[in-house]
Amino acid sequence: MLMVTRMTGFIAAFMVTLLITSCSLEPGTKKSAPAMTPIAPTSTSSAASTEVKQQVAMFKEPFTGLLSEEKNDSRPLLVMVNNHPSARPQSGLSYADVLYESLAEGEVTRIAALYQSAKANFTIGPVRSIRPYFIDLGKIYDAVLIHAGGSPDAYTQLEEQKLDHLDEITNAGRFFWREAFRKAPHNLYTGLVKIRMGTEKLGLRNEYMATQAIPAYVPENADKLGELSSGMRITFLLKSYAVSYTYDAGLKLYKRFVNDVPHLDLSNNEQLAASNVVVLAAEHVILDNEGRRDIKMIGSGRGYLFQRNIAQPIEWRKSDVFDRFHLYRDGKEIGLFPGKTHYLIVPNKPSLEEHLTIQSEAP
Repeated sequence: MLMVTRMTGFIAAFMVTLLITSCSLEPGTKKSAPAMTPIAPTSTSSAASTEVKQQVAMFKEPFTGLLSEEKNDSRPLLVMVNNHPSARPQSGLSYADVLYESLAEGEVTRIAALYQSAKANFTIGPVRSIRPYFIDLGKIYDAVLIHAGGSPDAYTQLEEQKLDHLDEITNAGRFFWREAFRKAPHNLYTGLVKIRMGTEKLGLRNEYMATQAIPAYVPENADKLGELSSGMRITFLLKSYAVSYTYDAGLKLYKRFVNDVPHLDLSNNEQLAASNVVVLAAEHVILDNEGRRDIKMIGSGRGYLFQRNIAQPIEWRKSDVFDRFHLYRDGKEIGLFPGKTHYLIVPNKPSLEEHLTIQSEAP
C-alpha cells in the first residue's frame, strides 16, 4: 500500500512539472536557437558586391566624359596662360579638361585652360591678360575667368556685363604670386586652391549651371570615318612657331609638340596630350595699331577633327555666344571620345590648308 502511494505521488509530481513547463511557453514563442558559426559569403553576395562596385563610378565628368565616383558640380575655371617662349614650359596645363589656343597680339598665341574635374592642388601659369574672345569662350562654360590684366575692350566687357573674374591687377592680387626663376611678365602664377579661395572671398557662385556646354560623347566602338593620319602640324602666323600632335596608338592619345619638342608640364614633367584635337578656321580682324584682334566665333566655318588615328574634315557651327562648338560632317553632328580635348583656332585666310598640314599614316 505504501509502494502504491509513493508511485502515485511520483507520477503526480511529474505531471505537475510537465504542466508548468508547457504553460510557461506562450503561443507563438520559440526557443532560442543555438549559436551558429558564421558562413562565408556565397557567390551570390560576391556578385552583388561586384555590382555595387561597378555602380560606384556612375557619374561622368562633364568636359571629359570620364567616369568619376563622385558627382562634381564645381564651377569651371578658365585661366589665361602665357605661351611666350620665355613662359614655356608652363605649369598645370596637363590637368586642364579643355585647352584653347589662339592668337593674341601680333603673332604670339595664348592658351585658355579650362579646369573643372581636377580636385588636387597644383600650380597654374604663368598667367597673362585676357581678350574679349577669350571672355566669350568662358561664357560657353559658365566659367570664372582668371587673368592678369586685359585689353581695354576686355575690361569694358567685364565691367558692363558684371562677369565673375579674378584679376591679379584689380581685385584678386593676393591669390597670385611671382616666381624668382623667371623674369616678369613671365613669372606670375596661381593655383587651384588659391583660385577657389579667391572665388569664395569675392562671394562668387561656385556651382556649375551651364549644361549646354557639355558635348556628346561616343563609345569606344563608334564608327570612325576619315583618313588614317599619324598626326598634324599647325602654324598660326609665325612660321618659326609650329604646334604638332603625334598619335600614340598605345595610349590612344595625341601627344603635343612645340617646334618638334615635347610640350611638357613643368609641374609634373608630363607631356600634354588629348583624346580629341580640333582645328577650327575662323575670321580674324585686326582692331588697332597694337595688333589687337577680334575672332569671329559665331556662325560656321571649316575645320578638322582628329580622333583615334583618324582625320576628318568638319564644319563647325555656333549659334550664339553661349553655345558650344558643334562639329558636323555631311550634316551629322560628331561626338567626342572621352578624355581631354584641345581646340586650335587659326585664321581662315588665306585658307585652312595654309595653317594645317595633315600627316598621312605611313604605309
